Amino acid sequence: MEGAIVMNELSQGQELAKQLLMDDRSGAEKVGAEEIYQADLFCENYKQFLDCGKTEREVAAQVTAMLQQNGYRPFVPQTAYQPGDKVFLNNRGKAIIACTIGRQPVSAGVHIAAAHIDSPRLDLKQRPLYEEKDLALFKTHYYGGIKKYQWTAIPLALHGVIVKQSGEVVPVCVGESADDPVFCVTDLLPHLAAEQMKRTLNDGIKGEELNVLIGSRPFLDDKVSEKVKLNIMQILAQKYGVTERDFLSAELEMVPAFKAQDVGFDRSMIGAYGHDDRVCAYTALMAELAAQSPEYTTVTILADKEETGSDGNTGLNSSYLKYFVADLAACFGANGRDVLSHSRCLSADVNAAYDPTFPDVTEPMNTAYLNRGVVVTKFTGSRGKGGTSDASAEYVGYVRRMLEQENVLWQTGELGKVDAGGGGTVALYIANLNVDVIDVGVPVLSMHAPFEVVSKLDVYMAYRAFRAFYK
Repeated sequence: MEGAIVMNELSQGQELAKQLLMDDRSGAEKVGAEEIYQADLFCENYKQFLDCGKTEREVAAQVTAMLQQNGYRPFVPQTAYQPGDKVFLNNRGKAIIACTIGRQPVSAGVHIAAAHIDSPRLDLKQRPLYEEKDLALFKTHYYGGIKKYQWTAIPLALHGVIVKQSGEVVPVCVGESADDPVFCVTDLLPHLAAEQMKRTLNDGIKGEELNVLIGSRPFLDDKVSEKVKLNIMQILAQKYGVTERDFLSAELEMVPAFKAQDVGFDRSMIGAYGHDDRVCAYTALMAELAAQSPEYTTVTILADKEETGSDGNTGLNSSYLKYFVADLAACFGANGRDVLSHSRCLSADVNAAYDPTFPDVTEPMNTAYLNRGVVVTKFTGSRGKGGTSDASAEYVGYVRRMLEQENVLWQTGELGKVDAGGGGTVALYIANLNVDVIDVGVPVLSMHAPFEVVSKLDVYMAYRAFRAFYK
């Protein structure tokens, strides 16, 4: 009899805990096998998307083709658009805005999802090519926040464009096909690295030491100097029709040469270059393509330059979003400022996932975890919330209700302990336009490394979150 009473009290406690406490189990324990299957299936196309777009130019070109295949047409100001019409704007081949006209008047506001499609990398300098002791190398200037030592002794591919004197734009991609050569930044062998090992980790490899090895065979002519450099230029001239001077008007980047691959015996994760932030760009884009008759007009932004502060005319610190909304509003006789003030935004960017190897930089109750779903980040910035928009409680409540009504797995997180560091997203630039905004994205392990890791279930939940927002 006493045992029955204890069991009854325990079940009451369990029921009370279920009602009052948060459930921190892995998302894989909360969803069925069918949902996990759908997540795995969704991520197969995502991996292809990553492999086909390793720079913002390549992603913008790939997205433009996808939009056109799905009935989107270039946006034309002063045009009469109807609910369900799909338009897009390509900003200088580096940023995209895609839009589906909703059933509600545009004056009631639009729903914005803003991701970025640039990732950390090594940019070639304007005069990159040099020869030293019979080796040819490229000088680089790293782009975005990187740990420089992670970019040594890995295979690199060359991507970008060269604009010739005539104005002809020559695309370049070397290192991705099976029969292509690859390139690399060399590093010292441990036997001779005694002095290097005395440096701090931050300076273990210095910026000016990120030189890319590209050749070693000389041009066979004893009457010329820098024979290896000349041989490399001859190869480039034959393949692309360029001279050394054409590097002055080129944008060339070194990125990891490896492909996106499943990680783990259970294949539950994806390792790849560029999850930050193409994982949110892809999921937001797929939600945009699926929005056939949304209640509110959708505006999906895939921006450039986030990794360097969002400055420049393709970054979201510029005015092209504001101008687009103003032109869109004018199509319906509305005022762009009023449209923005009634709008909502999900800043689609990643957050750091808890890493059990490095637990000290995170506060366990307020960090994101793999396989617990899309992460909602109320504020970013650093230390005293510097450089953030900090979403209101009311807007957090709106997003929370939206996700839970659609049974989307979600969690909250912040970027590390209060004094550990921090970082920012595009959220504050959109918030500065008087738009309600919060960060929603995928937790990532090894963020900003050449090989980042995400959970397939989290990727799929990000897609479902953006679908719910665009409903």
